[in-house]
Amino acid sequence: MKTLDLIGTAVSNTFRSKTRTILTILAIFVGAFTLTLTNGLGTGINAYIDDTVSGVGASDVMTVTKNSDTDTSIGAADSGPTEYDPDAISSSGSGVPGATVVALTPDDLDTLSQIDGVEDVQATKSISADYIEGSDGTKYVVSVGELVAGQTVTLLAGTEADDASDELQVVIPTSYVDALGFDDDADAVGQTVSIGITDATRTQHVIEATVSGVAEENIASPIGASIVPNDALTQELFDTENIGVPADQTERYAQASVTFSADATDEQISDLKASLTDAGYTGTTVADQLGTIKTVIDGIVLVLNAFAVIALLAASFGIVNTLLMSVQERTREIGLMKAMGMGSGKVFGLFSLEAAFIGFLGSAIGAGIAIVAGTGISAALSTSLLADLPGLTLIAFNPVSIATIILVVMLIAFLAGTLPAARAAKADPVESLRYE
Repeated sequence: MKTLDLIGTAVSNTFRSKTRTILTILAIFVGAFTLTLTNGLGTGINAYIDDTVSGVGASDVMTVTKNSDTDTSIGAADSGPTEYDPDAISSSGSGVPGATVVALTPDDLDTLSQIDGVEDVQATKSISADYIEGSDGTKYVVSVGELVAGQTVTLLAGTEADDASDELQVVIPTSYVDALGFDDDADAVGQTVSIGITDATRTQHVIEATVSGVAEENIASPIGASIVPNDALTQELFDTENIGVPADQTERYAQASVTFSADATDEQISDLKASLTDAGYTGTTVADQLGTIKTVIDGIVLVLNAFAVIALLAASFGIVNTLLMSVQERTREIGLMKAMGMGSGKVFGLFSLEAAFIGFLGSAIGAGIAIVAGTGISAALSTSLLADLPGLTLIAFNPVSIATIILVVMLIAFLAGTLPAARAAKADPVESLRYE
C-alpha cells in the first residue's frame, strides 16, 4: 500500500464509528480552542505593548535621575515629615503629586557624558503652560509633554514636530481638535495656536506655534491633555518660563536622557547602570519599565495555557480509548491485511495516521472558531470597555502560532495513538482471523 493510499484509508477509517470519533474531536476541540484563544490574548497584549514602546522611549536610551542622601519624596505615614532639601525640585513625571527629585545641573550632565558607555546626554526640560488657544478664541488648560530621547507619538494627521527646524511647531492631541475650532485632524495641520505661559515675575506671555500634527492617545504616550513641542518651541517656552529666575537656578532638571550603543548587550547595559550608581545616579531603560508588565502578562497567559494543555491531555485518553476499541473491532480486518502482505510498520502507520487526523480535525476546528470568536470579542471590547485604549487589539492571532498549535495537538494525538497502533502492529494474522 502506497503512502497516499495509506493516508486515504486512515482518513476514511476515522469515521467508521462517527459518534465515538466526534466525541473525541470535541474533547480535542475544547483544548485547542482554549489554547488558541489564550495564545491570541498574549499576542494581542504584547503586540500593543511593543507598539507603544516608542511612546516610552528608544531601547538604547536610559532615563537618569540623581540619587539623594536623604529621602526627598513625600513623607510616608511611618516616616514622618520629609526633610527639606534645597537641591530638590518637582518631579512632574513621577505620577505622585508633590514628589521631588534632586535636580540635575550642567555639572551633572558633564559628569554623565564622561561615564564609559554613554554616547549622548540630553536634559529633559519641564514646562508648565497656562493654556492653549485656537481660532475661536477660547482658552483651554493644557500641559506640555516631556519627550525623552527616542520617544514618539502616534500620529493621526500631519507629521511630528521637526526638532531640526527653527520654526515653532507643536503636535496637539486629537481630543483638542474640535475644541480649538478645527474641522478635523487634517484641517488642524498647518494652523496656528497660541500658548500662554507665565514667567517667574507672574507676567503672562503668549507664544504662537504652528500645528505640525495631530496625535492619538495611548497608555505610553505623553499625549493626553498634553501638547508636544519641537526643540525650538520647547526652548522658547523654557526660556520664557524662566524669565526672572536667577541664572544659577535656571538650568536645573528633574531628569536626563542618556543614549548608549544600540548594539549594547545585557551585560554592558548592566555595567552602565552600575557605573551610574557608583557616580550617584539611577538609570532606567524601557525594558525596565515594561519588563514587569510583560512578565505578568506572560505569566497569566502561561497559566491559562496550562489549563488548555490539561484539556488536551484529557482528550488524548479519549484518542487512546477510541483507537483501542477500533483495533478490537477490526481485529479480523487487521489479520486479513497482514495475511495479504501488509507489514507491521504500515499497520502501525495506519492507526497512527488515524490518531493524527483526529488531532488535526479537533485542533483545526478549535483554532478556526477561536479566531472567529476572538476577533469578535476584540471588536466589541474596542468600542466599549477598551475604548480608552486606542490601537489595542486585545486578542490577536499570529499565523505561525496557530500552525504551531495545530501541529502540537497533532503530535499529542499521534503519541496517544501509538499504544493502540503498536497493539495492532503486533497482532498475529492467524489469531486475528480466528477472532470472533
